[in-house]
Amino acid sequence: MHYSNGMERIYFKALGLMRRTVGRVVPPDDVEDIVQETYVKACQIQDLRQIRNPQSFLLKMARNLALDHVKRAEYRLATSMTQLAGDGEFEIGSENDSTLDCVSGDQEFALFCEAVRHLPQQCRRAFVLKKVYGYSQKEIAAELSISESTVEKHIATGLLKARQFMHAKVGVIQGRGRYE
Repeated sequence: MHYSNGMERIYFKALGLMRRTVGRVVPPDDVEDIVQETYVKACQIQDLRQIRNPQSFLLKMARNLALDHVKRAEYRLATSMTQLAGDGEFEIGSENDSTLDCVSGDQEFALFCEAVRHLPQQCRRAFVLKKVYGYSQKEIAAELSISESTVEKHIATGLLKARQFMHAKVGVIQGRGRYE
């Protein structure tokens, strides 16, 4: 397939970097789909002359598509959890995971998502891979190129900070002071 705008040459030159960029945002199984979607969208561009740095443009496009993918996954997860809560079958995490157990309604779930968004990036990635996508610590360690003990620390930190964030927000919402 040959496109007159030259985008395929730039795409294939940036392919490895795009895969790594997208792989930092989404699980490994989704990387190729997003990279291919980037290619389709890039080939639809009529005039490359308007783009100063086509490779940078492709990387930004791929990253944005990956972020959109994560947002859709969060929405699907929220919808599923809301439906489960309505059926009386709502259950997340282990019996000992009280932070996740308290996430039972739309407002609580939104608060929980906000708490997760406030986690440091690497901690958030490990936490989401474990709690949302169900990765093992070993899989997360391989995905993020960190040790399993670091993964464990990130998940524990994520739980602690999410709990603290949620308790602080609930206190403010209920009219209590932040430290009461």
